[in-house]
Amino acid sequence: MKVLATNDDGIYADGLWALRDALSALGEVIVVAPDRPRSASGHAITLHKPLRVREVSLTNGEWGYCTNGTPSDCVVLGIVDIVGKPDLVVSGINVGANLGEDLTYSGTVCAAMEAALFEVPAFSISITSDEVEDFGPAAEVALRLAEEIGKHGLPPDTFLNVNVPPLPREKVAGIAVTTQGRRRYQSRLEKRLDPRGKEYYWLKGDLEDALDAGDTDVKAVARGFVSVTPIHLDLTDYGFIDALKGWDLFRSR
Repeated sequence: MKVLATNDDGIYADGLWALRDALSALGEVIVVAPDRPRSASGHAITLHKPLRVREVSLTNGEWGYCTNGTPSDCVVLGIVDIVGKPDLVVSGINVGANLGEDLTYSGTVCAAMEAALFEVPAFSISITSDEVEDFGPAAEVALRLAEEIGKHGLPPDTFLNVNVPPLPREKVAGIAVTTQGRRRYQSRLEKRLDPRGKEYYWLKGDLEDALDAGDTDVKAVARGFVSVTPIHLDLTDYGFIDALKGWDLFRSR
């Protein structure tokens, strides 16, 4: 297999290289990642400045490509110019959960989304903790999932979002196929004053996870399972179409 690996934590992130090392069992793994952390960049692409790419060598002898762009830019650059169309794109291993509505903010997830737009099988993978000491269990999940995607493929316009609880291998309850859950932030904006008395704002928020509805990613991880959620690019609310057609949208004022 030829695999393109990327992330939103930057080219020097330990999780990226743990992913690269695990997937190298499948064949050639080419790393194209941002030159700095790009967390919460969503599905942003760069339109108003030049994108630049350079080769980076790590002290352990590993090497890859980094860019001044976003995770989605990395996928575009990798597929269109650096790598060519790979067999698989994997984004991660991210430090921090990408559960529920986090998907819309996550650069990690949206890199996999960008690959799906190129009709390349892809998945994003995250560890649900802000402090990670061992990427081994997540790397093993990534390898197993990559092998299965190699056998079965993925449906059109679909990618997978994976979240791994921060547990030792022997304490992981299993792997669960899940739906996207609900994860909302409360009190999201705090106004502060700098030392000169000028106002500024700090984005923050307390998480409110919904654990009582269905087989969701949020619930699975809370119970110690790895969650694997199929995500589709079509966000249409089909159940609302008929009601919306009944609105008097075109009447004269």
